[in-house]
Amino acid sequence: MPKCDQDNPSIALSANESRHTLLGETIQPQAQKHTNLSGIRALANPHDAFAARALLIQLAEKTLDIQYYIWRKDITGMLLLEALHEAAERGVRVRLLLDDNGTRNLDKELSALDSHPNIKARLFNPFHIRHPKWFGFITHFSRANRRMHNKLFIADNQMAIVGGRNIGDEYFGATESLLFADLDVAAIGEVVPHVSADFDRYWSSPAVSPINTVIPRAKLDLDTLRHTASNIQINPAAELYVAAMSESDLIRELLEGELKFDWRAVSMLSDDPAKGLGLAKPSSLISHQLEQVIGQPNQQVTLISPYFVPTKAGAQVFVEMVKRGIKVRILTNSLAATNIVAVHGGYAKHRRELLAGGVELFEMRRGKQSKIKPKKLGPFGSSATSLHAKTFAIDSQRVFVGSFNFDPRSTHLNTELGFIIDSPPLAKTIEQYFDQDIPANAYQVELNKQNQLVWVEHQTNTQILTHHQEPSASLWRRIRSKFWSILPIEWLL
Repeated sequence: MPKCDQDNPSIALSANESRHTLLGETIQPQAQKHTNLSGIRALANPHDAFAARALLIQLAEKTLDIQYYIWRKDITGMLLLEALHEAAERGVRVRLLLDDNGTRNLDKELSALDSHPNIKARLFNPFHIRHPKWFGFITHFSRANRRMHNKLFIADNQMAIVGGRNIGDEYFGATESLLFADLDVAAIGEVVPHVSADFDRYWSSPAVSPINTVIPRAKLDLDTLRHTASNIQINPAAELYVAAMSESDLIRELLEGELKFDWRAVSMLSDDPAKGLGLAKPSSLISHQLEQVIGQPNQQVTLISPYFVPTKAGAQVFVEMVKRGIKVRILTNSLAATNIVAVHGGYAKHRRELLAGGVELFEMRRGKQSKIKPKKLGPFGSSATSLHAKTFAIDSQRVFVGSFNFDPRSTHLNTELGFIIDSPPLAKTIEQYFDQDIPANAYQVELNKQNQLVWVEHQTNTQILTHHQEPSASLWRRIRSKFWSILPIEWLL
């Protein structure tokens, strides 16, 4: 087993070293033709999104730097953990940084991986009482309530994946129950060293602890981890998923040398990790950076956010945009589609003001998933049960893709990460999604002549159904949403 260089475990692979990897030798000739630009490839299809990560693990020769809010102990989560173990066996240095709120039942596996000489695992704002973890919200609420929501995957400081997906079956189309419609982008070129530097910043943050200082060394060994992953691979559910993933266009394009990137100006935005301790300056937050990079929209704003809680001030901003002649369209989850009812309650109390002010509101219907086989749904690539993508387009020119939701939690509590991409084609794709695909997949919320909320459903091109209460949502869900909407907890949502 080769042992990687651990002399500087907290520093990304240097530009010179990264050029002399397989990925570097493949990417750098393209990057040199596009000075100061980044190559972008949207990962909408969930199988492509998993395949991209799995392939980068296989292709990495020097380093893998990985940062996530949630890592599930399920088919895709365990397959990727074992893939990281195999990479470490080849001599690849693996740094795994996870938010401790999203590592349920993974203590033994993470501790086992951390015992490998080429793998280091760290936890953001860890819970020192492991069972039950939720007790930390009582004993250290101020710190425990601040989470690292970033999603980031970097191979050899040459290619990075940023977006909305965590690691779990519901994000990669590997389950027949909950399936998220989501969006990531793979990036090469100018922006990647900036992403690596940001990972280093988080890795060495005071909010982060080495896992061996939090979790006692587990008795689970790495052979057991490998055996667990092997058993998962022969599971019928996993076989169906792996078969579907093998049909990914990304796999074919990589094998045939046809993988193309769209070269654009890209800016990385990221919160100061000190936000996780409540110590970040306002100017260092992603919400401030968005204002600086985007400026004032002139024509239209098209926003997609699964957890959309605009607050009173935010609703007024959108209404003021409409007054200035800017077209504002927003897609979020319907009550039936959301997986967090409290957040829907925080959004619902602002609907009437937004609609009265001329904002167009759409709520994604809850889809039905009978087979693990993605169907097309605009730019998000799957017939999903719930929306999870976080993106917006400005004036048909610029696009944000990342982890940031338009809610108080993303603004004030959680750390976030994303890209601003100067790409008219991608911006227009998102805008066309509202024109072409939204009618078939979402309700349009309106105010009728009696000033009552109604949900308009286009069942076919000619057949329209109007709902006078939250469609497809049970009475119990409607009661819970109303209950949460009247509580003074918006700042937590």
